[in-house]
Amino acid sequence: MDAVRARSSQAIASGELQPIVAEEVLIQDQGLPFTIRWVAALAAKDAAAREIAKDAAARDAAARGEAAGGPAVPDAAGDPAARSAAAGAPAPSARQAVVLPGGPRDPDFNPFLKPDPALLVGPVGEHHAAILNKFPVCLHHLVLARRAFAEQLSPLEEIDFRALASILSAEGGLGFYNGGAAAGASQRHKHVQWIPDAPGNASLRALAAGLPADQAQGAIVRHPALDLAHCFVRVDAGLGADAGSSARAMLIAFGQACAALDLRPGADGLLPPCNMLVGDGWMLVLPRSREHFQGVSLNALSFGGVLYVRDPVQVDAIRAAGPLRALASVGVPG
Repeated sequence: MDAVRARSSQAIASGELQPIVAEEVLIQDQGLPFTIRWVAALAAKDAAAREIAKDAAARDAAARGEAAGGPAVPDAAGDPAARSAAAGAPAPSARQAVVLPGGPRDPDFNPFLKPDPALLVGPVGEHHAAILNKFPVCLHHLVLARRAFAEQLSPLEEIDFRALASILSAEGGLGFYNGGAAAGASQRHKHVQWIPDAPGNASLRALAAGLPADQAQGAIVRHPALDLAHCFVRVDAGLGADAGSSARAMLIAFGQACAALDLRPGADGLLPPCNMLVGDGWMLVLPRSREHFQGVSLNALSFGGVLYVRDPVQVDAIRAAGPLRALASVGVPG
């Protein structure tokens, strides 16, 4: 963690990483605590996405102007809807414009293949690199990315759990995985993530308190408050666990959960959208049907009790429905 702290301090000082500025409200739902947090970094991420779209529009306009032997048409070039209409295609929807936690969605940009040196912490084993999340939800928010490209929806392997186990065993905290866009992933490049155990951060503790006590390793249980397909698996993972044994245990637990939930790779070798959270002796796995609840992007951390919004107004939508109903709406009935 010394390397993570040092790199974080350097990146904040240089402006490569924005310090965390957040406002929050606490909501109780069926006795479970939820934090709804407005993080300024997410608003900055939206601004970055707008700049990407603006640059792409300018490039398109310049290319069309050169091809036609004359200047580009600014109205059509600057307005995606106008460009689409001129081409006979439907205008982009608001859904396509949404940017998710983890960074702006750009199919031509892979921030993990050649990480920004200002954000790169260093290697984690032979197959992963630890990278500071450029748009963090908390201090020391890490991405553990494969060094070689693999699809995010390919099944998690032991090497992925080794990377998680190396930090969970030493530092505790929460490991998580957003499998696919519908689960909140913004990058196709294979990665898992980690956040430290700190006040206000997401964790499985509140949900775990409602699970049957004294479960043996490998036991599969459901939480009575979660009205969606899911399963908790008791697993040797967290602070103080042997990293090698924990990685193998997490791989087995993930396989058990996928089998119980019928999360199987398709003909393309990819899993259906799903989330995974692991820490403090439990793993939670759940399939996903969609990403948003009333415009709010929900990812794995939402199921750890912290929902991140881009605007305080979005808090009202969560409050009106209740966090548990919001979570159920993006899952799969079960």
